[in-house]
Amino acid sequence: MTTPDLSLVEGDLDTLLHAPVRLRLLVTLSALAVGDSLTFPRLQELLNTTSGNLVTHLRKLEQGGNVETQKTNHRKRQSTSVRLTSTGRAALDLYTQALRALLDPAGPLGQAQDERIDR
Repeated sequence: MTTPDLSLVEGDLDTLLHAPVRLRLLVTLSALAVGDSLTFPRLQELLNTTSGNLVTHLRKLEQGGNVETQKTNHRKRQSTSVRLTSTGRAALDLYTQALRALLDPAGPLGQAQDERIDR
């Protein structure tokens, strides 16, 4: 059994998505239909995180174009909803592919490594 060349996929692991809370946030939002959103309190509940921690991670993801937040006023109450952008969905797909390649040494990475060794 050969060891995969991790350098082939390390560049594909987006460090913005790699933080556990941000990754869980994107995965949670990706389970929704395209264009659907979750409210800030619901995300906070699902991710079991503090509001300050969630705000920090949302801000980073929003700066990267991965999520959009929308603030609305309803009956003198402000509500924030969060949705995954198409950029965020594509970034999560690429991240997932790179992670699968890392975890499956018999997959494309392992095959490429085996081909180099066989020569």
